[in-house]
Amino acid sequence: MSINQWEKAEPGVQRRIHSPGKEVMMMEVLFEEGAEGSSHHHPHEQLTYCVEGKLAFHVNGEEKVIEAGESLHIPSNAEHGVKALKRSKIIDMFTPLREDLLG
Repeated sequence: MSINQWEKAEPGVQRRIHSPGKEVMMMEVLFEEGAEGSSHHHPHEQLTYCVEGKLAFHVNGEEKVIEAGESLHIPSNAEHGVKALKRSKIIDMFTPLREDLLG
């Protein structure tokens, strides 16, 4: 994993992790239409902002669709995954730092 460089996360999904602060970090994620982010959970609180496109998130069994200009809060330890309904770009913010993503 490299800071500030694009890397493949899953099929049709690329991410770029930006230089983190002390307690918060940001990541850009690009999705091809139909690409999925597999279901997972983590102890970190997450805010997701949709820059472009349209995505269907599943958070603790509930579907939440967001489009460009909309955001979503994912609580700590919530099971969540996503499917891109259109080619999309999001910004994810995490607190505390996701050491699992930072290496």
